[in-house]
Amino acid sequence: MAQVLLITPPFTQLNTPYPATAYLKGYLNTLKVDSFQADLGIDVIHRLFSHQGLSRLFGQVDERNIVSENAHRIYWLREEYVNSIERVMEFLREPTVLDAQNITQGNVLPEASRFNHLQDEADTFGTMGLLDKAKHYCTLFLEDLSDFIVEVVDSNFGFSRYAERLGRSASCFDELYERLQEPLSFIEEILVDELRCLMQEFQPELVLLSIPFPGNLLGALRVGQFIRKYHPQAKISLGGGFVNTELRDLKDERVFQFCDYITLDDGEMPITCLLEQIEGKRKQSELKRTIVCTAKGVELIDGAKEPDASQVELGTPDYSDLDWNKYISVLETANPMFRLWSDGQWLKLTLAHGCYWGRCTFCDGSLDYIKRFEPNSVSIIVDRMETLIEQTGKHGFHFVDEAAPPALLKELAIEIIKRNLKVVWWTNIRFEKSFTADLCLLLKQSGCIAVAGGLEVASDRILKLIKKGVSIEQVSNVTASLTEAGIMVHAYLMYGFPSQTAQETIDSLEVVRQLFELGIVNSGFWHQFALTAHSPVGLNPDAYNVSITNGLDGTFANNDLEFIDKAGAIHEQFGEGLKKALYNYMHGLCFDWPLSEWFEFKVPKTTLPADYIESKLSDDIRIKENSRVIWLAKEPLLKPFTKRKGKKEVQMTELILFSAKTHVQLTTKGSLGYWLKNILSKASLGEEPLNFKSFQQDYEANQLGNFNKFINSYTFSQLKAAGLVIV
Repeated sequence: MAQVLLITPPFTQLNTPYPATAYLKGYLNTLKVDSFQADLGIDVIHRLFSHQGLSRLFGQVDERNIVSENAHRIYWLREEYVNSIERVMEFLREPTVLDAQNITQGNVLPEASRFNHLQDEADTFGTMGLLDKAKHYCTLFLEDLSDFIVEVVDSNFGFSRYAERLGRSASCFDELYERLQEPLSFIEEILVDELRCLMQEFQPELVLLSIPFPGNLLGALRVGQFIRKYHPQAKISLGGGFVNTELRDLKDERVFQFCDYITLDDGEMPITCLLEQIEGKRKQSELKRTIVCTAKGVELIDGAKEPDASQVELGTPDYSDLDWNKYISVLETANPMFRLWSDGQWLKLTLAHGCYWGRCTFCDGSLDYIKRFEPNSVSIIVDRMETLIEQTGKHGFHFVDEAAPPALLKELAIEIIKRNLKVVWWTNIRFEKSFTADLCLLLKQSGCIAVAGGLEVASDRILKLIKKGVSIEQVSNVTASLTEAGIMVHAYLMYGFPSQTAQETIDSLEVVRQLFELGIVNSGFWHQFALTAHSPVGLNPDAYNVSITNGLDGTFANNDLEFIDKAGAIHEQFGEGLKKALYNYMHGLCFDWPLSEWFEFKVPKTTLPADYIESKLSDDIRIKENSRVIWLAKEPLLKPFTKRKGKKEVQMTELILFSAKTHVQLTTKGSLGYWLKNILSKASLGEEPLNFKSFQQDYEANQLGNFNKFINSYTFSQLKAAGLVIV
């Protein structure tokens, strides 16, 4: 038995567990509360995409109901799909070269419409290796089956979502409620079979359902419906990202036919209070941020006096109940950042609660997950990394912060290097000036492989209106430093912010074109501005010349707002052209095309010069006195020798500086050579921290000459190339 059962309902990710249940289980461990977690999404996927699952699926199809030629083709080849599915799933779990060679021969997997563009994709994926190519073939195979399921079996199906349309912006509960009165779909029958086994095995007192996205909502409610009917003694609570943003103003009592509680924001302390109430140790009036249905209707109860759990109190996320062998890596797109999201297995951690900036006017800054900033200590973060490596055998980390603070990232990188952890990691950042070239090198040395950051609208006027706190010049220099360090850069791009003109949209595209042409941004994605109720724009629309056309008067989900931009362009018409242009720029194509070629309507010419971004790149580096001087390479080897200069003998040294990737030989005067060997030893991470002021004072105390000339010398540049960073 488990006192608490934590469930992620279908569907989130195929390649790695969604972390909410692991976070909560880690916290429950600190309370000595017995719990078990399950990812019903990946369990359903494996039941469905198996020899038995596909046989059942095809067996219930009435061929007379098949409409499209593509679905007919898949049905006629059903035996080939059934016979191939186990091989495909096994390969996506554990790719091998031998299997990849067979799969890519072209006569192993049945093919339908998803394979039609394979020749076109040859340019996109032309440089991929054999394993990647086979992985892509297997992904197309699964997508063909998904198309068949959507058309013939269950229109709600999706690999990373289920009935997303019903959950997205559902201001009224009617359609969802009606769907829940209908018989179970084929997919839902598998879900209930998996759930039945879980409930029989663990008989929990409390079931916690995490609903991070709209595509988890119907699945979660189906879970609640089953538990209410067959295990009425168990209490059910809903939480997660979707709940926190969409259900804060819930009024519809029918939702509580599928749950007992809905908790808002961080779940740790609300769940602690729920457990105490279930055990009879706490009154209902003393719950924390919990929505319940009483005789008065739907009420938010927040009578608990306890504060939220601090970052130190959360415990280490615990993935021990999850079978990592079930997760599969797919390769559906050539976008390098999207690939990180869908390929490989990542342990999710958080460096800090909330956003240290928290001022962006398009963001839900009034909600707790953004506005309450609380950084964790670096030693605890790295302790948790080590624990997770030992528990799972995985060495890849995704820090899921809204925006990772650069000061915390610096200390994190130093601690990872000091402990000699061999990890890879990626995260979200703001493109702010703190990310100097040296800091980027330090992050790379610690295992950072990629960052994603919001460029948003590449217009200085709009960036100020958004209160992004960055400029085009700043973004250009930071992305250049990251790329130079070997860290992949993904840019979130936005169009359609209130008052944005057609000219600003085109100029923004020109900035993006130049960033990609210079190779300092590697990946990007455009999305149209969406107005949310909890953002500064949503809270004060008049200040942004916006007219809201649907108020927050729904009885179910209330977050996304429809609006009219009184001053800007017709934003919707730009979407397709912007995305086409970006797709080509990401693949190094069409930089010489006029921007007007991407649009089927007349657009203004860009006002920006062709060297706009290049002219903003600068080598000007200002080093603060308290910046830390760090030597990342091995201890230098020093060889003294004598050099004759006319009749004089001069004492010289040869310094050999080497790291895993570099080998630098420096010839210096003896006094400088001995000083360098000594000071670089002091700058190593095993010593007390050495700041730049002390570095300069030590140089000058040894009477080695003009310090400014030294730090601008060839010798100093070679030290930097060999592993000296100042951060």
